[in-house]
Amino acid sequence: MSGLLQGLRIVVTQAQDFMGPALCQVLASHGATVLADQRQLHLPNASRELVQSHGHIDVLVANLAMTAPATPAAEVEDAEWAQVFDVMVHPLPRLLREVMPQMKARGRGKFLVMGSASALRGMKRASSYSAARGAQLAWVQAVGVELAALNIQVNAIAQNFVENPTYFPPEVQANPRFAERLQREVPLGRLVKAEEDAEFAAYLCSDKADCFVGQVFPVCGGWVQR
Repeated sequence: MSGLLQGLRIVVTQAQDFMGPALCQVLASHGATVLADQRQLHLPNASRELVQSHGHIDVLVANLAMTAPATPAAEVEDAEWAQVFDVMVHPLPRLLREVMPQMKARGRGKFLVMGSASALRGMKRASSYSAARGAQLAWVQAVGVELAALNIQVNAIAQNFVENPTYFPPEVQANPRFAERLQREVPLGRLVKAEEDAEFAAYLCSDKADCFVGQVFPVCGGWVQR
């Protein structure tokens, strides 16, 4: 076990989904006390309850995800649009509002968003999902520069083709057509391993990464460069 995160209390939201399992394992391996939270955050009071229940929080990892709709753009209804923003965007300012006072009082803190590279490259039948993921990244950039002077770093990982149970479960990976897609679309030629992504997240959660301000880091095996 390394001591990269020794002594830090790190909350991982929606810890059962998306990058949650890998994040919890890797962050703990670096010495962090991982506060794995499984509550859904679409309700307005959920973020307040989360922060109050965990007390001291050094780092908050906003790991927010849902099954991506595949609706043609002209057929996206208001309910779908509202749902993806309720799940993946609206919790962000609520979480920050609740956790910022304690971070400001201590003179340091980190807020890391596990986002998506779908906001960086166009995808068919993904307009609502990509818009929500794009809103996450725009929020990170704006809030990051605002809070930098307080020594609170806000950054994001924009990922795609990273092994995780929400978007690339074993049954998807076992499909020969998916293997062909990887070779066709991803320069790396394979999924980024969950541990590889989580190790980078661990670095961004550490005091080794105090210089990053409102930055978006693509982790996608080169997919956005195609």
